[in-house]
Amino acid sequence: MAALALAGPATALPARVLRFPRDYGSHPELRTEWWYITGHARADDRLWGFQITFFRSRVDAAQAMQSAFAARQLIFAHAALTDVQGRRQLHDQRIARAGFGIAHALEADTQVRLRDWSLVRQGGATPGSSRYAIRAQAEGFALELDCTSTQSVLLQGSGGLSRKGPDPQQASYYYSQPQLAVTGAITLAGRRMAVAQAPAPDNRAWMDHECSEALMHPDAVGWDWIGMNLHDGAALTAFRLRRADGSTLWAGGSWRAAGAGSGTDGVQVFAPDAVVFTPLRRWRSNASGACYPVQWRVETPAGAFVVQALLDDQELDSRGSTGAVYWEGLCALQDTSGRETGRGYLEMTGYTRRLQLG
Repeated sequence: MAALALAGPATALPARVLRFPRDYGSHPELRTEWWYITGHARADDRLWGFQITFFRSRVDAAQAMQSAFAARQLIFAHAALTDVQGRRQLHDQRIARAGFGIAHALEADTQVRLRDWSLVRQGGATPGSSRYAIRAQAEGFALELDCTSTQSVLLQGSGGLSRKGPDPQQASYYYSQPQLAVTGAITLAGRRMAVAQAPAPDNRAWMDHECSEALMHPDAVGWDWIGMNLHDGAALTAFRLRRADGSTLWAGGSWRAAGAGSGTDGVQVFAPDAVVFTPLRRWRSNASGACYPVQWRVETPAGAFVVQALLDDQELDSRGSTGAVYWEGLCALQDTSGRETGRGYLEMTGYTRRLQLG
């Protein structure tokens, strides 16, 4: 999931079989869509976290306009770099209307571009045979990373149709690619650092691709979400939609066991009443005043885990693009004894105000 939501009436998405490589590409007939890659890498003998997200948003009011300048589709992008050792996060954002060679999200396959930022998939049609090339020259840092699949595509929800609320229209087409192997380079303040050759669990990333007509129930203010690559090769997704009083409106997720095959083999999909998020420690942002849980206990049918932020201050201010202030950052996944079993990203939205776009 990513920090973007839409208001307004929507119809329920029909269940359908996701087809690749077509469903790697954009779906402009749907209101909102994102391609989201988070990960961690070793470079310069240090651990780094990175994130890049491209959003596509359909502008309903412009669809009937005849002008070539009509903003029928908007493209947004966020990028962030977490310097774990230096205890800081850098981030940047972009926005443009699609067209005129400035921004696009192609339909045939993953090829999203916004000026000098891009995410391009290379590989065959077989789900899982992908390499995602990230190129982003951001303010103060740059990402030049390739993220290559080591496992098949993970279809979230029921065959790729993921419910996000009690009503059927609150749903998305949603698949993930966990356990991506990371190579390339990170540049910070003009200094280029190659990603060090290292075996798993280092240099791992996670990719989500979602598209939807509507995600949020009127009673939801935001969500808490984790995507975690476990050190043994398993993959954990867990999320909840949250009411204003902090209670859970809807929840879900999945577990794919290490060594699982393609399709639904080895995948356990979580029922909405089977996932429990319990905050253990909170951090207050000096910038926004929001108070975020930066340590969680997450209980799932696959086990209980502790999610621990590797840096408390990983808040992102995207008011210059999607309009949201949210927390998204690199975390360790621990078992209940405190042993690290994985790493990944935690995202928390709706802690400053209800999440919305437009």
